[in-house]
Amino acid sequence: MFNSIDHSKYDFDPSYGLSLTQLLNIQAPAAPTDFLPFWQQKYQQALSHAPKPVLTDTGLTQNRQRIFEISYQSTNAITIRGWLSLPESGRVERGFVVGHGYGGREFADTHLPFENSAYLYLCCRGISKSATHQFSSNPAYHVLHDIDKPKNYILAGCVEDTWLAVSSLLRLYPELNGHIGYLGISFSGGIGALALSCDNRIQRAHFNVPSFGHNLIRMQLPTTGSAKAVQEYAKKHPNILTTLSYYDAAIAAKFIKIPVHIAAALFDPVVAPPGQFAIYNALESEKRLFILEAGHSQYPAQKVQEKTLLNQLNQFFYSL
Repeated sequence: MFNSIDHSKYDFDPSYGLSLTQLLNIQAPAAPTDFLPFWQQKYQQALSHAPKPVLTDTGLTQNRQRIFEISYQSTNAITIRGWLSLPESGRVERGFVVGHGYGGREFADTHLPFENSAYLYLCCRGISKSATHQFSSNPAYHVLHDIDKPKNYILAGCVEDTWLAVSSLLRLYPELNGHIGYLGISFSGGIGALALSCDNRIQRAHFNVPSFGHNLIRMQLPTTGSAKAVQEYAKKHPNILTTLSYYDAAIAAKFIKIPVHIAAALFDPVVAPPGQFAIYNALESEKRLFILEAGHSQYPAQKVQEKTLLNQLNQFFYSL
């Protein structure tokens, strides 16, 4: 399968020599005893914030979706920006919060197939439309911001941005209560798992090649992703492993109660597959797995797999 993927740019094997059977047997690490209280406290604090969403009509319509810019207030007095799309006609019957990879987001993903849906495309703090002088937008530096402070690590703020995206969507469209989905890829797949350990306002979720799974393994495997920056920092600051234990998406997955669909890759130079599968394996709720040949890579069957995945997701979210 991997013969069709270009290995020449890597000085390591992005499949890590692991079979699907081996990947499906990777267990999440033990959780800190206060893992859930840690996140529940942050969740309750985030819910006490009034996000005050503001919409600005761009005047654009793409793929029968009207595009608006959105901004809302998150924790730490951070303004989060992004886009919101609405059907060109018909009722809004369900809503999606849509995350992004560590490369950020340039615009709304108007190719998503879910009809009669409102989509809120947030840019987490420090990234793309939510860039600010307080944080670097470079993933290698962003991922290290306050990593030595477990309660203040920037990923906590990104989780809070996600919770307040849900709050914003429900503020604008209260009738969507009970009809909210989440879509996260790479960076936002891991952030979504952390967010969903507590948030009961989301009914179904999809994580595509999710990051931040099984940080103990992530710290040991060669990679080109943001994990590499964390690995280098950890060599001089091993105490950050304490922080990382609270920001492990595989641990968080144990506490998720809703149905989750995961697309996990067998080959991925940016988000090591063992971490992705550790998240899937840890889920105790209803779960479904779609196996990608590769993540963060180009390969011949990619378009076919992406089309098949979208068809699966259309069915998965049909009842939302």
